Amino acid sequence: MDRFFSELDRYLFGVGRHYQIYEKMGAHPCTFEEKEGVHFAVWAPHAKAVSLVSDRNGWNPEANPMIRVEDSGIFECFIPDMGENELYKYAILTQKDEWIYKADPYGFFSEFRPGTASVTTDLTNFSWNDEAWMEARKKKNMDESPMMIYEVHLGSWKREGNPERNGFISYQKAGRDLAEYCNYMGYTHVELMGIAEHPFDGSWGYQVTGYYAPTSRHGSPKDFMEMVDILHEAGIGVILDWVPAHFPKDAHGLADFDGEACYEHPDSRLGEHPDWGTKIFNYGKTEVQNFLIANALYWYELYHIDGLRVDAVASMLYLDYGRRDGEWLPNRFGGNGNLEAIEFFKHLNSIIRKREDGSMIIAEESTAWPNITKSPEEGGLGFHFKWNMGWMHDFLAYMKEDPLYRSYHHNKMTFGMSYAYSEKFILVLSHDEVVHLKRSMIEKMPGIEEERFQNLKAGYFFMLGHAGKKLLFMGQDFGQYSEWSEARSIDWYLLEERENRSLHNFMRDLLHLYQEYPAFYEADYEYEGFSWVNADDSSRSIYSFIRNRKNHYVIGKSGEKAAGKNNAFKETETEEASESKGTGSKGLNRKGHEESLLFVVNMTPVERADYWVGMPKSKEAKLLFTEEGKAKEEKYFPVVKGECDGRNYHLAYPLKGYGIALFSFVEEEEDREANTKPCPEEDSIEKKGRDERKEKTRQGELVAKNPRTA
Repeated sequence: MDRFFSELDRYLFGVGRHYQIYEKMGAHPCTFEEKEGVHFAVWAPHAKAVSLVSDRNGWNPEANPMIRVEDSGIFECFIPDMGENELYKYAILTQKDEWIYKADPYGFFSEFRPGTASVTTDLTNFSWNDEAWMEARKKKNMDESPMMIYEVHLGSWKREGNPERNGFISYQKAGRDLAEYCNYMGYTHVELMGIAEHPFDGSWGYQVTGYYAPTSRHGSPKDFMEMVDILHEAGIGVILDWVPAHFPKDAHGLADFDGEACYEHPDSRLGEHPDWGTKIFNYGKTEVQNFLIANALYWYELYHIDGLRVDAVASMLYLDYGRRDGEWLPNRFGGNGNLEAIEFFKHLNSIIRKREDGSMIIAEESTAWPNITKSPEEGGLGFHFKWNMGWMHDFLAYMKEDPLYRSYHHNKMTFGMSYAYSEKFILVLSHDEVVHLKRSMIEKMPGIEEERFQNLKAGYFFMLGHAGKKLLFMGQDFGQYSEWSEARSIDWYLLEERENRSLHNFMRDLLHLYQEYPAFYEADYEYEGFSWVNADDSSRSIYSFIRNRKNHYVIGKSGEKAAGKNNAFKETETEEASESKGTGSKGLNRKGHEESLLFVVNMTPVERADYWVGMPKSKEAKLLFTEEGKAKEEKYFPVVKGECDGRNYHLAYPLKGYGIALFSFVEEEEDREANTKPCPEEDSIEKKGRDERKEKTRQGELVAKNPRTA
C-alpha cells in the first residue's frame, strides 16, 4: 500500500511538517486493487500490533490486523466493501500484551454520546456556495474592519423537542437561525464553543477527544459544512474555539494512546494539569506538533472556518502554570517559559499568516506575556488578536460597584487605554464570566430592576466605544437573569419583558451604528483612533472620549478637506466624489460615514442638566444615540468657543442619570489640545469652593437614590 504513504509522507510527518496529514491519517473511502472500501491509518509508535475493529468483524482484534509502515510508527489497512456511517475503533496491543480500544485521533466523525466509537464518513464533494465571502475575506483588512463577535454554545443556544437527541438543534437550523439573529442584531461573527467532539457536556467542549470531528450532537460533518456555508452566505464570519492546551484522560481518547505516553509528555510534571485532571500535549514531539498544526489547517481548509480562538494559551506558555513548587520542571535556561510551546505557536501562526486568505487566529491569554500579536519575524508569537482579560476584569469590577463609590474606582475604566496598543486586543465579556456563581451580566449590576438595566446599557455603550474589537456571550444582550448552563436553552422568553426587550433593542441599534460608522472600529490599533476628552472626572463618574477614522480628515478655513493629525493622504487616494454617508463631500474615496464620534457616559443616577464636554473646533455635533436608543429625530448641538477639558471649544448637553450620548462631528482644525483641565466657568477659588459644596450636595442626592446604601 505504498501509494497511501509515500516516503515523502513519512518524512514530512516525522519532522512535523506534513500540513495535510489528515489526507493520509484516519479513515478514507477509496478504491484499492479495483475494490471500493475504506483505508485506515493510525500513529501508534509504542504498539506491538494494531487491528481495526468494527461492527462488521464483531469487534474482534484478530480479524483485521493492520500493517506497520516501516519504522514510522504508522499502521494501516484497507477494508474492502466498507462504506460510510460504520462504527470502528483501533485495537492496540501494548508492550504489556494488553489490548486497549481507542477512537481514531484523526477520525472525522464520532458516535453520538455516550457512544465513543469513530464513524466512517466521506468529506469530499460538498458543494460550497460561499465563493463571494471567501474572495472578499482575502481582501479584507481585519484590523480596520468591524468585529462584534457573538459567542455561542450551540447545545444551549436553542433546544428542540427531539428527546432522542437530547433536544440538540441541528447544524442547518442553527445556521439559519444564527444568520437571521446576527444580521438582525448587528453581530459580524459567531464564535462557536464545543464543536470538536467531546464526551462530557459539562466540559463545554474544552476536553476534546475528537480533534478532527465536528460533534455529532448536531449532525454530520457535512451538516456542519452546510451551517458554515449558510452563515457565510448571510455575511457572518465563523470562529471556532480550539483546545491545543490539554486533553482528557477518557479511556477511548488520546491519553496513553498506545499504552504509553504518546501525545502527552511522559513526565507528569510536564504532561499533566494537576488542577484540571487532564493531559498536556508534548509540544517537543514532532508528530504531536504535526497533529495539532494540521488540525488547525484542517478546520480552515475543509470547513472554511474564518478563525480559531485558542483556549488557555497561558497554561501552555508557563511551565509552572497551576503548579506549586516541586510540581514543575524549569526549562534549560532555568526559567518557567515552555520553550517548546513557544516554538509551536510561532510555527503554527507563521503557517496561518502565510495563507494570506483572511483567516485569523486569536489567543485567550490571561497574563502580560509580551508580543502575543506581533509576527514571529518580529519576535512575537504571531497571533492576529488577543483577548483582553485585564480589561474584562477591571470593567466588571467597576460595574459591580455601587454608583456612590464608583468615584474611588474611576481608573479601572481608564486604565485599559494605557496599554491598549501593546497588543491587538479584543474586549470580551465571555461565558466564563456568567457561570460558577459569578452571576449573569444583569445580576452583576447594582440597584433595583430598572437601575440595573440602565447600568448595563451604560457599560455596554462604554465597551462599544472603547478601542479594540468586541465579543459578547449569548443571552447577555437581553439581560438573562440566570447564570448560563450548558444543560438548557438561554431564556428567550425574557424578550417578552419590557426591560429585557428594551436592552435588546438598545443593543441592536448600537451594534448597527457600530457597523455604520467606521470611527467605531477602523483605527482600533492606531493612536489617532481614540483620545480622551476627560478621563479624570472621577467626582462625577463621567467619561468622555473621541473615536476617529483612520486618516480622519478636518475641514480647513478654505472649506477643503485635509488629512487628520499625524497622517497624510496616500497617493492612491483620488479626488473622485465619495458616496460617504453623512458628508456628501469630495476628496475621500472610501465607504462609510467620515465623521468622528464623541462618547459621553454618566455612571451615576445624578442628572447633569448642563454638562459641558470639550470638543475640537467644529460647527456642530449631531446626536446619534442616547440611553433610550437611536435618536428618533435629527438633533444638532452647537459647538461653541469656551475652554473645557483642555480644549478651546465645547458643547453643552443635558446628561441624565446613567445617561449616555453619542455625537458625530467633523473637525475644522486639528485637535492638538491636551485633556488635562476641568471645565472652568470662573477662574476663582470661590468658584472652586462652590463646586465642591455643590458636588457634596449631589452626592447626598445619590445616596437618597440608592436606598440600600443610605
